[in-house]
Amino acid sequence: MKVALGADHGGFELKEAIKAHLTEKGYEIVDFGTDSTESVDYAVFGEKVGEYVVKEGILGILCCGTGIGISLAANKVNGVRAACCSDYFSAKMTRAHNNANILALGGRVVGIGLGLELVDIFLSTEFEGGRHQRRIDQITAIENKQK
Repeated sequence: MKVALGADHGGFELKEAIKAHLTEKGYEIVDFGTDSTESVDYAVFGEKVGEYVVKEGILGILCCGTGIGISLAANKVNGVRAACCSDYFSAKMTRAHNNANILALGGRVVGIGLGLELVDIFLSTEFEGGRHQRRIDQITAIENKQK
């Protein structure tokens, strides 16, 4: 499975831990940066990963200091459903019920251990469809009005 990763300086260390963790598990990683803790703008990486996730039909993971800013940026890309999560239940349900295609994490909010657990549950949970698809279709309809 291919996974897109991206982070700003506040999420760099968590992104690197996630990259190593997923590589060890056999995932193919597409890393959009950043490559250091030098200050950069999260919106750039949210957009890059968001566009790639939609184009390729894969899942992505974004990290910034809180996970909030980078998820807001990614959600501006049509077709992205990025969710900022910091607990197990939210990370699972955002896939199962919301069919999120990007998980956003805060490098300054979750530690590496919890961050890796959230990544694992996000990537291993399937969208349940059914009544939840109707709601995803409603979100898509709202998004399409904005074009």
